[in-house]
Amino acid sequence: MQHRSDIEPGTPADAEIFGGHYDEDESYGYKRPNGMSDWLIFFTLQGRGFIRTPSGEQTIAEGSVCLLKSGVPHEYGTTPGGRWDFLWAHFRRLPETDYLPDEEALVHTLPEGELRERVRRDLQQLIQDSRDRGSFWRALCENAIRDVVLLLASRLERKIDPRIEHAIRLLSQSLHEEIRVSDIAREIGLSASRLSHLFKQETGESIVERYNGMRLRQAALLMERMGRSATEASYDVGFRNYNHFAALFRQAYGVSPRAYKQRRSSPH
Repeated sequence: MQHRSDIEPGTPADAEIFGGHYDEDESYGYKRPNGMSDWLIFFTLQGRGFIRTPSGEQTIAEGSVCLLKSGVPHEYGTTPGGRWDFLWAHFRRLPETDYLPDEEALVHTLPEGELRERVRRDLQQLIQDSRDRGSFWRALCENAIRDVVLLLASRLERKIDPRIEHAIRLLSQSLHEEIRVSDIAREIGLSASRLSHLFKQETGESIVERYNGMRLRQAALLMERMGRSATEASYDVGFRNYNHFAALFRQAYGVSPRAYKQRRSSPH
C-alpha cells in the first residue's frame, strides 16, 4: 500500500484544521495503529474507499460521509480493484460532534441531490480557506465542519425516508412559486399518488399541508421582522390570491394576517 504523511505538503505540522482532495488507485492506503489526536472526515465523490477500526471494516461509497474519532486505531484506503476520489479534512473535536452516535467511525450515505452538493461545497470551501488563511479562516473552516456534522445529526435523528426528505427540500426551495405534486413526484421518481401516500405516512401531513405551513411561517416572519405588509408577504411566499392566503393564515394563527402584523409590530 502507498502511504502518505499525515500533513498535506506545505501545511504547518501544528495546523489544527486542514484538508485536501485525493483521487487514488488501489495502491493507496494509510495505517495509524495508535490513532491520532484529531478527528478525520471523508466524503467520497466517486469510487469506493474503506475504513477499518477495532470494531470492524466499513465501505465509504459514493456520496458517503465518514467521521473518524480521535484516538481510534485505524486503517483506510482505496477498495481493491478500484479508485477512490474523495475530499478529506483533519479537525479538532467540536461540541457539535456530541450530537452524533458514539461510534469509532461513523459512515452515512447521503441521498443524491442537494445534500451531497452541500457537503461537497462545505469541504471544498474548508480546503480553500485553510490554505488561504485569510481573516477568520479557522472559524470559517470550523463552521464548514459544523454544517456537515449537524446535517448528519439531523438525518440520523429523524430517520425519514430519503425520498420524502428530498421532497421537503424541494418544497422549501419553492416557497415563492406555486407547485404541483406531480412536479415533485416526477423529480423524485415516484407517481403522484405513491408520493402523497408515503409523505403522509412519514410526516403525518399531506404535501399541501406541509407546503402551506412553510409558506405561512415565512410570511409571518416577513411581516414581523422585515416590515412587509400582509399583501406583500403573501406574494413573497407565492400566493397569488390574497383571500386564500388570509383564510389559511387565520386558520393557522387564529387571526387575520393584518391583525397579526399589527399585534406583532406593537411596541407593547
